[in-house]
Amino acid sequence: MSDTAFEDDLYRESTARADTDPEFVAELRQAISDLDADLIRRLLSPLHAADIADVLEQLSAGQQGILAELTPDIFSGDVLAEMDPGTREVVMDYLHPSHLAAAIAELDSDDATEVVEELNEVRRAAVLAEISDINREAVESSLAFDDETAGRLMQREFVAAPDFWTIGHAIDHMRESADDLPDKFHDLFVVDTGFRPVGEIPVCRLLSAQRDVHLTDIMEPPRILVEPETDQEEVAYLFQKYHLVSAPVVDSAGRLTGMLTLEDMVDVIQDENKEDMLALAGVNEAGLADTVLRSVRSRAPWLLVNLFTAILASGVISMFEGALERIVALAVLMPIVASMGGNAGTQTLAVAVRAIAERDLTAANAMRVVWRELATGTINGVIFALLISTVTLLWFRDWELSAVIGIAMIVNLSLAGLSGILIPLGLVRAGADPAVASSVFVTTVTDVVGFLAFLGLATIVLL
Repeated sequence: MSDTAFEDDLYRESTARADTDPEFVAELRQAISDLDADLIRRLLSPLHAADIADVLEQLSAGQQGILAELTPDIFSGDVLAEMDPGTREVVMDYLHPSHLAAAIAELDSDDATEVVEELNEVRRAAVLAEISDINREAVESSLAFDDETAGRLMQREFVAAPDFWTIGHAIDHMRESADDLPDKFHDLFVVDTGFRPVGEIPVCRLLSAQRDVHLTDIMEPPRILVEPETDQEEVAYLFQKYHLVSAPVVDSAGRLTGMLTLEDMVDVIQDENKEDMLALAGVNEAGLADTVLRSVRSRAPWLLVNLFTAILASGVISMFEGALERIVALAVLMPIVASMGGNAGTQTLAVAVRAIAERDLTAANAMRVVWRELATGTINGVIFALLISTVTLLWFRDWELSAVIGIAMIVNLSLAGLSGILIPLGLVRAGADPAVASSVFVTTVTDVVGFLAFLGLATIVLL
């Protein structure tokens, strides 16, 4: 077997162990406990940077720190860029500024900015002082933009050519300046004399054209021009809409200053989806290394809000204390109506928040979607009203009680569908994030309406 084949097999075996075998992590933990730097290097060196980052996230903060002190050479620029922000923040506290500077120099400007922004001001200044003027200027320029904007994400390394060049000129230029090219790029941007992008050419088309063909003959106009202040979620939407691989970023004068890539947008889309999902549950992201105190602080405020809404629902129940004392069956059946309404409202809410995030739900189609969700809730209410009414009749032998819970079920599921769509739309109009606050309001509506409808009807009909 050749050396290359042996190394490939070793890489595949190590990666498989890191991803699937708990014994690998246990062995790494033991090596850290034994302060065995050589064994740590033998375990981690064959892995891809992303796999190293995944393994490190399974360690405690203390183990991550010891590993960084023992084997700082493991933490290359690629590894730091792949790491979870929480893990990266812990590790970088143990790495010398000169090592961080060398690692950052390996990265494109967008990844370098992502790493540097995790440092505190003192450490950041020390690291930036040790990198080249060009790299430092690129990082500082990106950091000047707000977080979660195109300017913070953009890569300042790109390939551009004047509009009077031919294919041959462009290819020769790239070959002569290969060291200055981005590690990966998919499009060549064609610029005018003011360095404003007027076209773009995919690399595959560039390589398949004849050398004497002018760039303007095969270029396409840029589908979008992104301003640095544009929100990253807006850019990700445009990438999805137009099926982009890269896009030029321009300054206020329209000059080309950087580019955004599909790789960046995939990360943004995943982060935004994760953020919405966690917000719907009223929690923040908790890393594996997070402390109990940090988890409590992130979740307790939303639990406090839910406590007050639960007290409101309990207040509604207390209004019908007399009815509950006289008819025990009401207490048995009451949670069913509220629970079904809560689940129906959450289903509608999840669909609505996702549609709003993907720009599928707009002012133009909002009324149609509202009516659809109201009709869906009503039909589901009728279906489950028939089911619960039948169960109630067989259980308690009471036609009136069976009718009461059936009507209450229809009312609550109808309003659950309506609130699940109207509440997030209302929050968007008010300028709030529907993913963060909607669930609290929807569950409150379904609980209160469910209890009022069931206990109110029971009081009128049965008493």
